[in-house]
Amino acid sequence: MIVRIVQMHFHAHLVADFETMFEEIKENIREQPGCQLLELYQGADDAQTFFTYSYWESEADLNNYRHSTLFKEIWPKTKALFDRKPIAHTVNKIHSLK
Repeated sequence: MIVRIVQMHFHAHLVADFETMFEEIKENIREQPGCQLLELYQGADDAQTFFTYSYWESEADLNNYRHSTLFKEIWPKTKALFDRKPIAHTVNKIHSLK
């Protein structure tokens, strides 16, 4: 299992645009082969900061999504809203906390 966390910071006047766009595309991303989970969180201390949290069956599934037509369609639209470069972390999930 691959876990991907992406921290994004948006221009203040474009936050609502991102929230609207995410609502429109989230189900399409969740339907991508290998996507097990996709969630969006807003920063507790900064309303312009968001985090996407996703689980993928394998690194190949994540890479296939990142090279998909869907990603190529939504990435430029998302990128145009950023205030700064996003920070992405991809890790292998080894254990769950219980």
